[in-house]
This record gives sequence, structure tokens and C-alpha cells, in this order.
Amino acid sequence: MFKEYGQYDAMGLSMLVQAGELTSSELLEAAIARVNAVNPRLNALIHRFDNRAFQHIKDGLADGPFTGVPFVLKDLLAAFAGEPLTMGSRGMTAVPDYDSELVRRYKASGVNIFAKTNTPEFGLIITTEPKVHGVSHNPHKLGYSTGGSSGGSAAAVAAGIVPMAHGGDGGGSIRFPASWCGVFGLKPSRGRNPLGPDQGEDWQGAVAEHVLTRSVRDSAAMLDCSSGHDIGAPYNIGLPSGSFLAATERDPKSLRIALSRKPLLNTALHPDVEAALNKTAKQLQDLGHEVIEVEPDIDITHFWRDFFVVVCAEVGAMVDNYRTLYGRACVDKFEPATKNMAMIGRSLSAADLVCAKKGWHDVQLAMGKLLERHDVMLCPTVPTPAVPHGQLPNSKVEELLMLASHRLNIGKLLMRSGLVEQMASPVLEKMAFTIMGNISGLPCMSVPLHSSADGLPVGMQFTGRMNDEETLFSLAAQLERDLGFSALASL
Repeated sequence: MFKEYGQYDAMGLSMLVQAGELTSSELLEAAIARVNAVNPRLNALIHRFDNRAFQHIKDGLADGPFTGVPFVLKDLLAAFAGEPLTMGSRGMTAVPDYDSELVRRYKASGVNIFAKTNTPEFGLIITTEPKVHGVSHNPHKLGYSTGGSSGGSAAAVAAGIVPMAHGGDGGGSIRFPASWCGVFGLKPSRGRNPLGPDQGEDWQGAVAEHVLTRSVRDSAAMLDCSSGHDIGAPYNIGLPSGSFLAATERDPKSLRIALSRKPLLNTALHPDVEAALNKTAKQLQDLGHEVIEVEPDIDITHFWRDFFVVVCAEVGAMVDNYRTLYGRACVDKFEPATKNMAMIGRSLSAADLVCAKKGWHDVQLAMGKLLERHDVMLCPTVPTPAVPHGQLPNSKVEELLMLASHRLNIGKLLMRSGLVEQMASPVLEKMAFTIMGNISGLPCMSVPLHSSADGLPVGMQFTGRMNDEETLFSLAAQLERDLGFSALASL
């Protein structure tokens, strides 16, 4: 058994295979051994197909930068032919007969896909505690949230099951769990990675897919493999000047960095997070960067509402579509919060959606103006370290209220009453820094630089200009080399 498996990133493992020092089968065996050792405590992986992965090796894996590296898919959006796609829901039993375009590109990179990871229902909450598969535990502290919605993937990387895992981000769902589990997570620019063939965009362009990784170079190299225009996609964004991997191999120029410490929702910074932010600013200055405190000109009184309106409209359409495709029995099994969001979405008008999208443009404009004067913006990824399970999902009483009201057309009334904001605030407050990246479409990354007083990871978020992942990768690699990342979990 390859006992040093957990000491390597994905590129390092692939180099061992290419050099003939290890076989792809030995890497898969090491990954399976790690799964068997830690997953019963973590519940990060919820579906495995080990034998099929061994068959992939016999059939011949693609020759790429990650040939032979064990890899897992988040059980949401990423269709993998012949394997179930539950999307964290009790109602879904879909088994696609095709690969999504992103999965096709992952395969071309050489990875060996052998499992699916846990996710909340339809990725609608930022903690991984779905009713169908149960909670995923943070490898740094069992009983604590991994974050979400890519919580299973983040836990799998942090626990050494795989060095790199697929994730998706509609409101912070790569960066949020990256911060709480202490791994690197980048949300690329809108349109950088494909969402086809099923969609050209998701959540009005808010959703972006990529990977969570142990090292910066793995994230960059995989984006080199996966990015590019997809047939039917509404965006065809600018290409990098070189490769993303090459950007990690050079230090950035001296950057002008805007430091933002004001959450975009009505919440406060945890003292440990604020201390980490101040420490990061000092470290950046020591590396030769200029750090200036400045806040984007964003009206926080409308910020959460504009995001929530768009997401509820999307959920309403999604639920109607699944009712048509799979029948009422499928939809009846959805969780109360999903049904309630769908009800709110159906009760809103097309004009409400257009007004919310106008609010999105105001955010895009404010960030564009800020990034005209600064190269990147620094802020915390999440206002607090990880919290215990049970704090973020709705209470049983709230779920009963949702079940009682989800068939009524009272969404606007609930929004005006303040009840929606009150019930959603525990989740939305934690997203006070990440939502901006999804509304604006800008590339953002969570970098695992610090820990709280009780040893929980604390990530710092950096936002770059549109289409400028190169600067982010270059900066992240400099921080990784010069400061080091917070330690992975030791289970």
C-alpha cells in the first residue's frame, strides 16, 4: 500500500505514475483505503463505484496532467453516465446516460472518477446536512459543519481521500466549504467553465463550477483542462494570456489590494476572523503589496433581497420542471425549505425578477469601479469559523410552517412581512462576503491561511477582475510558497 498517498497533491501523484514509480491501480487502492478508514466518520462520499474505476484503468485512462489521480464528483449538476444523480434530494432518482461537458473534460485530464460526494438538496443551503444522505462532518472537528454546498468535496480533500474534488458555486458553495475545511477553492469567472449540455447558465449566471484542491497548482492546471466555450453557452469570455498553471510559477507584480471588512449583510465579524484579516493585510504588505482599506459602493438593504428573488425564481421553475419530468411523487419528497422557496418564486412576477437583475447590475458596476483602481479585493471568506451541526438548517417548527404554507400563493406577503428575512438570516449572514462573487460573476478564491483560536480553519477571500484568474493564481501561489497554508485535518 502506498502509505505516502496523502502527502502529495494531484499533479505530484500523476508525476509518480508517469515516471513509472506507481500505477494508477495503486493510487486507486490508496484512495479506497483512505475512504474506508475515514468516511464512516465523515460521510463525505455518498456513492461509490470502485469496480468501475478499476475498469477505467484497464480500458485506459486519458493521457493528461492528472492521469491516474483518483477523483470525486459533487452529486449535483455533474452528470456521469450510468451513475445516479440525486442532487441531495429524496425525490430524485435520475440516472443520466451521458456525461456533462465538464465531466467529459475532467476525463480528458486523466483523472479516475470513483465516487460522488454529499451535498445539500439542490445546493440550496451552505451547510451539508441533507435529509436523504445525512450530515457531512468537518474533518477538523466532528460534529461541525463542512459548509456547503460542496461540503462533501471539501471534506474529502481536507481528510486526504483525494487531493482534488469537483464542486460548484452559486452563492459561495466552493469558497464557503473551502474556508471551513481549510482547502483552496476558486470560483472562476462567469462562463469560464461549461455547464452544458443541459444548461447554458444556471441561476441567471450566478453558478460556476470548478474544483477544491490541496494545492494552488492543481486548481490552475485543472482550469487549463476544463475551461473554454461550450456549444450553446451565452458567454464566450477572454482567454488567458498564457496557461493558468504558468501563472502559479511566477510571483505577481506589486499589487494594489483593496481591503474590505464590512459584510454585505447585517452581521458582525467573529473576532478570530477579524484578527485573521488584519494578519493577512500585514503579511501582504510584508510581501511588497499595497493594502488600502476601502468598501465597494453596494446598497446592502437591497443586496440580499435581489439575490434571494433570483434564486427563488429559479427554484420555482426547477420544481415545476421536475414535476413535469418525474411526477408529483418526486416533488412531494423535496425538503420543506425547497418547497417554500419554490412557492416564493412562483408568487413573484417577471417584473420582480427584472428588478432584481437590475440590482445585480448595480453590484457589478460598483465592483467594476473598485477594481479599476485596485488589482484585487481582500475580505474574509466567511464571517465566522465553522459552526456545529443544526445551527444553519431551519428548525422543525420553521419546517412545519413551510409545509403549511408552500401550496399558498403568499410569497410576496411573506417577503413584505420580514418573516422570510428572519428565517433565512442564519444562512444568508454566513454568505455576507461570498454572494458578491456570484452576482458580479467575478473570479474569487478562498485561500486557507489561518485558523481560529480553537483550531478551525479560516479562509481569506480574494476577488479579481473579470477574466483575470491569472492574477489570483499568481497571488495564491505566492502566499502558498511564502506563508504556507493551514494544516490539513489529521484524522
